[in-house]
Amino acid sequence: MSFKSINPATGELIRTYEAHSEPYIQQRLETANAAQHAWRSEGFAKRTGFLQAAASVLRSRKEDYARLMALEMGKPVLQGVVEVEKCAWVCEYYAENAETFLSQEIMPTDATKSFVTFQPLGILLAIMPWNFPFWQVFRAAAPALMAGNAVVLKHASNVSGCALEIEKIFRNAGLPEGLFTTFLLESNRVSSLIEHPFVKAVTITGSTTAGKAVAAKAGEMLKKTVLELGGSDPYVVLEDADLEHAVATCVASRLINNGESCIAAKRFIVVESLKKGFEEMFIEKMKSQKLGDPLDPTVTVGPMARPDLRDELHEQVRTSIGKGALLLCGGEIPDSNGAFYPPTVLTNVKKGMPAYDEELFGPVAAIIGAKDEADAIRIANDSVFGLGAAVFTQDVKRGERIAAEELEAGCCFVNGMVKSDPRLPFGGIKESGYGRELGLFGIREFVNVKTVWVK
Repeated sequence: MSFKSINPATGELIRTYEAHSEPYIQQRLETANAAQHAWRSEGFAKRTGFLQAAASVLRSRKEDYARLMALEMGKPVLQGVVEVEKCAWVCEYYAENAETFLSQEIMPTDATKSFVTFQPLGILLAIMPWNFPFWQVFRAAAPALMAGNAVVLKHASNVSGCALEIEKIFRNAGLPEGLFTTFLLESNRVSSLIEHPFVKAVTITGSTTAGKAVAAKAGEMLKKTVLELGGSDPYVVLEDADLEHAVATCVASRLINNGESCIAAKRFIVVESLKKGFEEMFIEKMKSQKLGDPLDPTVTVGPMARPDLRDELHEQVRTSIGKGALLLCGGEIPDSNGAFYPPTVLTNVKKGMPAYDEELFGPVAAIIGAKDEADAIRIANDSVFGLGAAVFTQDVKRGERIAAEELEAGCCFVNGMVKSDPRLPFGGIKESGYGRELGLFGIREFVNVKTVWVK
């Protein structure tokens, strides 16, 4: 079996990669298992040095890595540079904070001494998607490695070049062999990898369908999982919002990474008194974006990662229009090479339409009118997803209340774009998954929270 990396802007073949054989995988798992047993005994100071070195390698070649992402999945190069910088940040963040996060916690009981200690689990299998081909990997690997685990990566097949390059980054940082390993293999071989006795836990970022399959197999094997899955993030725009700020933030969030982001804004729920003005400003900003070659630093929207994904998105748009949604701009596949799709806006979106019920994984915005705050919150929560959400209002206390108490999502922002941050836990509820990455909670997902009682 081989995998093809194809430039989505041109349709040209970049390179073909051969899948790894079963004997190779077995040998590398044995190496990883032995390396992890030694690594778990290393102090935090030594682990810190390797993660800081990885951050230096990332920064020294950030333009090269951004170019590779642009070629393999279409990310505009300037966004790629930002992604690589963020990967360096998460390495440094855990290098600086892991020891504190995993320090023993004394618990007063009837014992002479009782405490909680945090011990590594072993080898973590990371199943990662193509849309943030560096960041998704590093945000899982950095805390896992600092906690004393080893990591094996099964990346999306269309970003095999990125997957192999990430392994080289850790190797060039001096990380002992086996502690981070990339496997190139078909999706139907993941199940046997989860079953392998050396693999102790699994993290996946991907579709809800893929997450359910991974969770079912891991559950069968009684192995810990963290699932970061799909999203259809609602952005609630209330009648007292700063309209210019709200529109600028909403457009930026909808189009980041060509709209192919689980936490991109997808549903814009606007109170009726503000809806007309919101739509006018929103359309203007969407139309002003430059669609084109992601290697061009002036381009803000590149191609979608694959033609089939573009075609699926277009079908969701056409079906929604057929059910009564109004097309305000975009909505037509360009007559050119590549998997391009223009920034598109639909309004009068209602329940029963794909634009309301499903995740639109591309540069398409769905505007939904709401009568008032209560109606807007109801619509926002009327989704099988629960990853991120945002609310816009100039009454900050009002916004904080809605974010903290009313919106059903794992990450809720007030007057800002939903984003991941190494300092904050990240993850969702409902069909957006469970568990958390990043922050204190992220590093504690893949450790044995062990009670010790001494008399």
